[in-house]
Amino acid sequence: MIILGIDPGYGTMGYGVIEKDARGNCSAVDYGVVKTPTDENFAVRLCILEEGVNRIFDKFQPEETAMEELFFSKNVTTGIQVAHARGVIMLACNKRCGKLFEYTPNQIKQALTGYGGADKGQMQRVVASHLRLRSIPRPDDAADALGVALCHAFTSRFANLYGVR
Repeated sequence: MIILGIDPGYGTMGYGVIEKDARGNCSAVDYGVVKTPTDENFAVRLCILEEGVNRIFDKFQPEETAMEELFFSKNVTTGIQVAHARGVIMLACNKRCGKLFEYTPNQIKQALTGYGGADKGQMQRVVASHLRLRSIPRPDDAADALGVALCHAFTSRFANLYGVR
C-alpha cells in the first residue's frame, strides 16, 4: 500500500510517500516539500498547494492519505492561514483518493516513539530508523510528513477512528 503523509502549511507543505508491504514493513518512496512564494497573493499560494498535491497524486497514486491535525500555538493569524491551506490540501486529497485520515501531533509521537511528548530530534531519528534511511530526512517538514505516514501505517487497523467523515 502506498501512503501519503502530509505536514500542512501555507508557506511550506511537507509530504512523505511510503510503501507498506504485506508484512507491515515500511520504506520511503519519496519525500520533500511544496513551497509557495512569500511575495505571492495568498489565494495564488493556495492554488500552488493544490497543484502540488495533485502532482504528488499523479506521480505516486497513493491509496491512503494521512495528515497532521492543526495545532494552534500563540500566533492565531498564522494558525488561520494554515487552516486555509489545510482545507485546500484536504479537499485535493479527498477528491483524489477519498481515504483521508487525521492524527494529532501527540498521536503521531505516541505511535512512533511510544511517548506523546517526544521532541523533534527524537522524532526525526525514529523516522529515519523506521525507514532505514542513512540520514535524517530534510527539510523538517518532509521528515514530519514521513512521520505522519508512518503513524498511519502503524495504526491503520484503527482507521475508522481517524478517518475524515
